[in-house]
Amino acid sequence: MRETIIQTAGRDTLGTFAPAFAHFNDDVLFGENWNNPDLDLKTRSLITVVALMSQGITDSSLTYHIQNAKNHGVSRTEMAAAITHVAFYAGWPKAWAVFRLATEVYAEDAEATTEKDRYASTLFFPIGEPNPYGRFFVGQSYLAPLSTEQVPLYNVTFEPGCRNNWHIHHAASGGGQMLICVGGRGWYQEWGKAPRELNPGDVVNIPANVKHWHGAAEDAWFSHLAIEVAGEDASTEWCEPVDAEAYGALKNAMDTGRKA
Repeated sequence: MRETIIQTAGRDTLGTFAPAFAHFNDDVLFGENWNNPDLDLKTRSLITVVALMSQGITDSSLTYHIQNAKNHGVSRTEMAAAITHVAFYAGWPKAWAVFRLATEVYAEDAEATTEKDRYASTLFFPIGEPNPYGRFFVGQSYLAPLSTEQVPLYNVTFEPGCRNNWHIHHAASGGGQMLICVGGRGWYQEWGKAPRELNPGDVVNIPANVKHWHGAAEDAWFSHLAIEVAGEDASTEWCEPVDAEAYGALKNAMDTGRKA
């Protein structure tokens, strides 16, 4: 459902002194023009920033419209690109003035500059802390407990190239594990079978007593929810690391398959 823009600044400031101007500002400019569905609000917000910048207006009204653009989906990268583009046409000093305002509006976004922060911002679930089982992984992984009651549930995140060792979830009956992929791209493989590429939305049912491994693609972060299936006499046996050469060949095999 499209948001309805409502403005009262005209009447709040000039309702008594200039009621006609307040009407045009609140009811026509914002009430009719901004709510015209011919342009989406993100595009309309960015056009407004560009128009004000071109005129050299760098007061609080421009700050308002930069914030408005951010609120309607204009990313920090898109805003920076727009200001840079307009600088060649409207003037370099104007761009410097607008960037000073934009960096303040997007200050919180600027903090998320690491690769980990950028990936975390794409996930619904937290990444968590460095995995306490890291000795059984090649590369860096993270573990976020989501529920430790009823059904234990964890979000496991792998940095690019990270994967766990071959391992087995033993159980006399029941047991095993389920993976629900929630971000990035990864791999799953059972002993003696071909590896399977994993993407968000994929579900993996891992039977008890089956040797397997899972982890990130070589060039991508990867996250999955891990659900331990209750079983009798359940335990996990950690085995040898995945062969580095075989793992390295997965990316080439994937690229070749996509080109075919």
